[in-house]
Amino acid sequence: MARVYNFNAGPAVLPLEALQEAQAELIDFKGSGMSILECSHRGKEYDAVHAEAVDNFKKLLGLGDEHAVLFIAGGASLQFAMAPMNLLGSGQTADYVNSGAWALKAIKEAKTVGAVNVAADTGKEIPTRVPSAKELKLTPGAAYVHITSNETIAGAQWKTFPRTDAPLVADMSSDILSRPFDAKSFGLIYAGAQKNLGPSGIALVIVRKDLAERAPAKLPVILQYRTFIEENSLYNTPPTFSIYMMLLVSRWMLKTGPETLYKRNAEKAARIYAVIDAGGFYRGTAVKECRSDMNITFRLPSEALEEQFVKEASQQKMKGLKGHRSVGGIRASVYNAFPVEGVEALVAFMKDFEKKNG
Repeated sequence: MARVYNFNAGPAVLPLEALQEAQAELIDFKGSGMSILECSHRGKEYDAVHAEAVDNFKKLLGLGDEHAVLFIAGGASLQFAMAPMNLLGSGQTADYVNSGAWALKAIKEAKTVGAVNVAADTGKEIPTRVPSAKELKLTPGAAYVHITSNETIAGAQWKTFPRTDAPLVADMSSDILSRPFDAKSFGLIYAGAQKNLGPSGIALVIVRKDLAERAPAKLPVILQYRTFIEENSLYNTPPTFSIYMMLLVSRWMLKTGPETLYKRNAEKAARIYAVIDAGGFYRGTAVKECRSDMNITFRLPSEALEEQFVKEASQQKMKGLKGHRSVGGIRASVYNAFPVEGVEALVAFMKDFEKKNG
């Protein structure tokens, strides 16, 4: 079967080039006589993979020695708990911004660890949006300020990041490396890999080394960021194949160029939003100023038409367009690796579907 256009929100589309390289090397990795799946995480074959992956993400994010690049199993959901466990001390308060479903999950986990101030709450607003920096009611002397850079379900995205006195922490699972930003200005960034970076089950974590020292001594060793820093993410056996895939994706991003990726992403999203805005048949679900370039969410005049839209699109090899089960509607996720041709196919289908059913 020919490959489809994969609009899934995550696990999501990966660069074909990376998949083909993994396929070619799967049985015999670099003449080792073993698959990378079989190589020891302490062996020279995997060591080279790990080192290059760390170096590539430092290059892509423009990081210096003050930040560490870590690979931690458990995805972003584990980081919802690890971040406050490491950074929120006794008697301190952490500021969190509730901009949707994923921000709310992070808030709930943080509240099990310590005091949380919800600095702004747009989580239930329709159309969906993220707050402006002026709306934030921050705590003097807060341990940190947490935001969710892009709400995958709501289709709402921070276009500019707030400046804060406290360290800025961000869940960037669904838009990391999709646009230029100053990674050095963040105290902690974490991102589940399964949207823009690689397979599911692992997170890329960027942490300022001095902040990692906040972790209480009684915190289990496996849950301390400083353990992963000291052991180069090799304290325990890491998900080696996932990191290998992240390496291949990082090579593809470096080859393509971050600026090219950003320009392409903006153009892909703009083409779909242009069809949504052209008439009254399609209705975007996010405030225009906050609309995500990664997860484009919209509704049709009826749920019956939405079901028909998804069904007919699938028949034309466009998969994964059904909106999240909690909100319904349509969601087109067009991450870094999503091809321009797939957007062209969707745009043509949308126009034709409206012509027939509008």
